[in-house]
Amino acid sequence: MTNQDKILMDKIVQLKQEKSVYIIAHYYQRAEIQDIADFVGDSYAMAVAARNSPLDTILVAGVDFMAESAAILCPGKTVLSPEPMATCPMANSIKADDVLKFKAKYPNSIIVSYVNTPAEIKAVTDICCTSSNAAKILEKLPENARIYFIPDQNLAINVSNKLGRIVNFYDSYCPIHNALTKASMVKLKEQHPEAEVLVHPECKPEVVKLADYVGSTAGIINYISNSDHDSFIIATECGILHPIQQANPDKKLILASEEMICPNMKSITLDKILYSLENLTTIITVPEDIRIPAARALKKMIDYAS
Repeated sequence: MTNQDKILMDKIVQLKQEKSVYIIAHYYQRAEIQDIADFVGDSYAMAVAARNSPLDTILVAGVDFMAESAAILCPGKTVLSPEPMATCPMANSIKADDVLKFKAKYPNSIIVSYVNTPAEIKAVTDICCTSSNAAKILEKLPENARIYFIPDQNLAINVSNKLGRIVNFYDSYCPIHNALTKASMVKLKEQHPEAEVLVHPECKPEVVKLADYVGSTAGIINYISNSDHDSFIIATECGILHPIQQANPDKKLILASEEMICPNMKSITLDKILYSLENLTTIITVPEDIRIPAARALKKMIDYAS
């Protein structure tokens, strides 16, 4: 961390207090941004934290759908995004028409959308989910229901395999997690036979099968903190290493690939957060005709998962 970073961090901490702004950040954010946040978590925890925010202005350090989720759940609050161009290619791969066409063909189907989706997708969704609660939510749905799981095919297949349940899914994936191959993981396991393998369920099913533990970012962090092992191969975005190292300074962490970096998450910087606080911009809003049905899907997720 540079001296300039420290100066910016001090300014941000002072300004967020002066302007009563609650900063929520994802685990994939830069280390220095996690350090100035009031709350750091995975996408599910971020949604809950936004809903429960003690302040009326929330700055979301994450990609666009995360800021939208906060705006959907908190219509009476001001939601800021320091970088509104930070987005998710997987989330943007599906359109509302894709969902409506499936629903027209199978009118009794249940649409389950990953929170990694734009507001207009959530608005045509029956219930949302995250990687941490997808299996729990699907278990609560009627056994004979036709489920359309969108937009992450890897998460859909992995949950389907775990539950032994047929799931229809949309053909899309996270480019960061999907790039990880079985061959590279096998080689890494051979190089570090003492290490446990922890894999995010957005990875390919053949990679997931190599894991000692499969879970969300929060699940991976908790697993390491509660494990007697001291060496881990971690298959998810590199930002997760910071909170793990903070909580477990003596444990050895091996990133599954040096290419597991989300450029959209990393596009958010201290400079952009400071600018956002100084100018209270960019304000994220969701039209009411989209927000209300999207809020139902998100609230249903929180109810089912709690």
